[in-house]
Amino acid sequence: MSIPATTSGRILVVDDQPANLRAVSTLLSRHGYDVTTAGNGEEALALATAQVPDLLLLDMMMPGMDGFDLLAQLRRTPGLDAPPTIFLTAAQDRGMLLRAFDAGAVDYVTKPFIPEELLARVAAHVGLKLARDRLERVARQRQELVNLVAHDLKNPLGSVLFASDVLRSGGCRPERVSRYLEIIHDSAADALGYIRRYLETQARSAAPRRSRNACTRLQEVLDWLLQRYEPQLESRGQRMRIQAPATPSRVAIDGLVLRQVVENLVSNAMKYAPGSEIELSVRSGAPGFWQLLVEDRGPGIPALRQQQLFKPFVRLSEEDPADGLSSGLGLSLAKHILADYGANLWYEDREGGGARFVVELPVAADSAVAD
Repeated sequence: MSIPATTSGRILVVDDQPANLRAVSTLLSRHGYDVTTAGNGEEALALATAQVPDLLLLDMMMPGMDGFDLLAQLRRTPGLDAPPTIFLTAAQDRGMLLRAFDAGAVDYVTKPFIPEELLARVAAHVGLKLARDRLERVARQRQELVNLVAHDLKNPLGSVLFASDVLRSGGCRPERVSRYLEIIHDSAADALGYIRRYLETQARSAAPRRSRNACTRLQEVLDWLLQRYEPQLESRGQRMRIQAPATPSRVAIDGLVLRQVVENLVSNAMKYAPGSEIELSVRSGAPGFWQLLVEDRGPGIPALRQQQLFKPFVRLSEEDPADGLSSGLGLSLAKHILADYGANLWYEDREGGGARFVVELPVAADSAVAD
C-alpha cells in the first residue's frame, strides 16, 4: 500500500518507551510530518500548551500522568482546543477502548502497529484537522470582510441620507440644491468604489497591497473633505478649518483609501467632539514622510482607553453617539489599511485640550503620477 508523502501537519508523539518514540517519529518524519516527541504526560502537556499540534499520538498507559489524564488536562486548559488524538495501545480490552473514545480520542492503533495502517490513520485525521482549520480561517476572513464593508459604507451612506433629508425637507435654498445633489452622487460613487475594491480583493484572495505607482496629492484630499463635510458641519453648528501644506505634498497611497481613512477620523470628531471646530493640517514627518493631522477641541481620550484605542470593537468613549451604529472597528481597520501602504496612524493629546490623530504617509516617488 502506497502512502503519499505530505509536507503539512505538526504531530506530538507521546510514549514512555524510547524505542517506540524513535520508531514512530522516524516513520512520520520520513513522510513529511513535523514531529515532536515527549516521554511522559507532564512533558507532553507543556509542549502541547506551548504549541498546539495538529494531531496527538498518545500512549494509553504510562506511569504517572497516563494518556487519559493528559487528554483530560488538555481539555480543561482554558483557551486551548485539545488536538485530535489517536491512542497508541497494546490493550485490546473493549472497555478500555470505549473509555478512550469517551475521553475524546478520534481513533486508536494497536501496538505493535503496522506502518501502513498508522500512516493511513494519521493522514486521514491530519487532513481533517487542516481542512477544518482552513474552513474556520475562511469563515473568519468573510466575517472580517462583512465588518469592513459594513463599517466603510456607513460614512458615504450617511452623507447620502443627510443630503437627501435636506432636500426632502424643502428648507434648502435653490442655489444650494446642486451642491446637495452632488454630495448624493459622489457619496454613492464612493460606496460603489469601496464595494468594487472589496470584490477585487476577494477575487485575488488576498488583502489589497500598495502599488508602487500609488500617488495622491494631500491638498486634493483636504479640499474633498471640506467640500463633502462642510454642509453637515454647518447643520451641527461646527466648522472645518484647513491648513494647506506650504509646499506640494504627494504621498504613496491610493486617493480613495486615504479619503476613506481620514473620513473616518472626521466623522469620529463630529460624533465625539460636538460643537468643536475640526482642523485638518499637513506637516513634515520623519524623513521621507508627510503627516496629516485631524484635530478637535473635544474632551480627548482618557489615558486608559488610549492603550486599547486601535484594537477591534473599542469605542472612543463609553457612550455611543451613533445610536448603535458604531462598531468600534474604525480605528483598527484604518491602522490595518494604512499598514499595507507603509503608513501609520496614532493618537496624541492636543495641547490645550482635545484630540489629535496623526496619519503618517510615505512620500510618493518622483515617477508616480497623482490620481
